[in-house]
Amino acid sequence: MSYRVKLIAGLIGTALLCLFIGGLSQSISSGFAGFKGGAPFMIIAIVVCGMAVYDFFDECVRKK
Repeated sequence: MSYRVKLIAGLIGTALLCLFIGGLSQSISSGFAGFKGGAPFMIIAIVVCGMAVYDFFDECVRKK
């Protein structure tokens, strides 16, 4: 794959993943669980999104 296609596809995929996980975390925290009940999932979601962004950077942005 070319560098440009890899960069665009990786950016779209990572953005959609983080958007989905962020929305899921927000709906859990604002729903029945409340902030304290949704806090563990929110922490996990932040860590997962951080790992996804790092993997995108490592695979697509950084030139080896």
